[in-house]
Amino acid sequence: MSKLPAPPADGFCAKAWAHTADLQQAIVEHPFNTALADGTLDRDRFAFYIVQDSRYLVGFAQALAAAATRADDPADAAFLAGASQGALVEERRLHAGYVAEFGLTDEEIAGIGTSPSCLAYTSYLRACALTEPYPVLLAAILPCFWVYQHVGSTILEATDGAEGHPYQAWIRTYADDEFAQAVLTARDLTDRVAKGVDAQTEARMLEAFTRATEYEWLFWNSAWVREEWPTARWLR
Repeated sequence: MSKLPAPPADGFCAKAWAHTADLQQAIVEHPFNTALADGTLDRDRFAFYIVQDSRYLVGFAQALAAAATRADDPADAAFLAGASQGALVEERRLHAGYVAEFGLTDEEIAGIGTSPSCLAYTSYLRACALTEPYPVLLAAILPCFWVYQHVGSTILEATDGAEGHPYQAWIRTYADDEFAQAVLTARDLTDRVAKGVDAQTEARMLEAFTRATEYEWLFWNSAWVREEWPTARWLR
């Protein structure tokens, strides 16, 4: 499985994807992802991205864990809790891989500041986990699953399987069948929950999905420009 089947046309997910279609295309066409696809992305940018991603995954895992506590269906709770654990396992794997591949010490990694966009995205998910109802939290979580699979599978298709590609491991992580199945499960869960909400809650779900997708674009862009805090020069 590479490209996912389209979600049911009458469901929330189809509406949310259609609403953000131009932004989804802009994410695929972002210079970071086009350089990643053609193998020309420089290692410093990719390293910056990996550090930010490992920190983002901690906040994402916390949002997933919060969602798991609200699920009425035991299977849904198990999926969300498992995804939370998987995000933390991935965070540790990224950290270890970064140390091994780039030869940086833990102290040097700690010296790379968390970017404004990374902090904003994780803070948004944590805020949703604390203040939003379960359906809205699910909608805020979904883009991290779906957008990554979309980008990964698009790049895999463009690189003819990514054999010999310098970023082959990353591409295959987000384009493989296991991750695709997780995305389908997350989509199905969100669609099922959305069927039981009123119009106001559905509107809030769409707003949350859109905002998280915007943060996805900002996250890629922050890695491309190696975003720093503009106020840092005034602080010691």
